[in-house]
Amino acid sequence: MTAETYSIAAIVPCHNEVAAVGKVVSDLKAAIPGVTVYVYDNRSSDGTDEVARAAGAIVRYENLKGKGNVVRRAFADIEADIYLLIDGDDTYDAFAAPQMIDTLVSGPFDHVLGVREQITETAYRAGHEAGNKAFNRFVSSVFGTPVNDMLSGYRIFSRRFVKSFPAVSREFEIETELTVHCMSLRIPSTEVKVGFKDRPEGSESKLSTYRDGFKILGLILQLIRHERPLAFHSAIGLLLFVTALILGIPVIIDFVQTGLVPRFPTAFLSSSIVVLGVVVTTFGFVLDAITKTRREIARMGYLALSAVRTKN
Repeated sequence: MTAETYSIAAIVPCHNEVAAVGKVVSDLKAAIPGVTVYVYDNRSSDGTDEVARAAGAIVRYENLKGKGNVVRRAFADIEADIYLLIDGDDTYDAFAAPQMIDTLVSGPFDHVLGVREQITETAYRAGHEAGNKAFNRFVSSVFGTPVNDMLSGYRIFSRRFVKSFPAVSREFEIETELTVHCMSLRIPSTEVKVGFKDRPEGSESKLSTYRDGFKILGLILQLIRHERPLAFHSAIGLLLFVTALILGIPVIIDFVQTGLVPRFPTAFLSSSIVVLGVVVTTFGFVLDAITKTRREIARMGYLALSAVRTKN
């Protein structure tokens, strides 16, 4: 697949990737003849922009720190038929891109996820692989759509995916948001296995295992509340009902045995919790109706954009 048939833009977010970005750019140009490579320099201080420009990339700058901010900016600014998103750390196999693009077009799909397969034994940092698998299982079970590498930074998109994607996340949670966007709108999506290797010498990961892991978990919970409000509020309502039952059973037993309510404050508290549970669950039903309407509007906006098309 070449850029003679389709307008293809490669987006490479970078923060201090001077040791790797040159090879990423040159590999992309060799793998996809005619591709336009955009390197978004996200407040680098090591000359990343100079190396990228020398390798043949168009360099742009995003001063708001965070990969999510870069993706949001790039998706808004760049016009193309097909978009490729890849990290600038030279850990992904750029030469898998033609297969991923062919898969997108032949499907046709609007999103192709690059599922990482380790080429070197130490490609994953300690704890990252296990955490990724746990997130995959959790999100797959909640949204009912299987995903094998939701945190992968290597993806191919159609134009209508890119231009219908809200891009709310600011940092490394962006991969989670991309995945859930696919699941929520049931966008045609598939996976392709890609090679994954260690960073080159002199390059350091910007990902913090625990800090970014908690941010990703927080985003998942927010997305569940946003995209599955009935399930989210029903779970809280059930927890409140169970709490009220635990508090209220002794009061009910006393009333049955004596005809009296000796622990009136407990009875009042239990009743209040039941009412609160009903209110929370009702909110879930109302928000679920709103979410369905919002999703229909988003779907219509997505369908208003054209699918992958050849150049005129």
